[in-house]
Amino acid sequence: MWFYNEDRIVYAIHGGPMAGRINFQKADYQCVRPGEIWQCNWLEETGTVCSLVYDIPNKKITTLLNFSKGHWENAEAAHGNKRNTADLERWRGLAKIGHQTDRFILNDQADILEAFQGQGDLEEIEMGWPTL
Repeated sequence: MWFYNEDRIVYAIHGGPMAGRINFQKADYQCVRPGEIWQCNWLEETGTVCSLVYDIPNKKITTLLNFSKGHWENAEAAHGNKRNTADLERWRGLAKIGHQTDRFILNDQADILEAFQGQGDLEEIEMGWPTL
């Protein structure tokens, strides 16, 4: 996960049913406790709502993922890279499956194994690229 700037996040998923997903998105950040805890929220093209809390001193990430029915029930179709037009269009189609109330809510927590400044192995983005 790369907190790219004040309103973008870039990430790749390496484990679980969504492993293989590479994305960037417009994000909203808020400081919960200065220098210690931040919250980051965004909406995916699949219709999934993502929220995470980054506890810096304790090296923990706590998430709430509100998966759209299309995203949760078709995890393989949500894999790919947003930079690929076919992947992006397929993701947009996932948002059209079911109703807004047909959601799977997942809470999770993870220890941060490595924290560093910069992009790591994530790909650069351009600010003009489409986000929600």
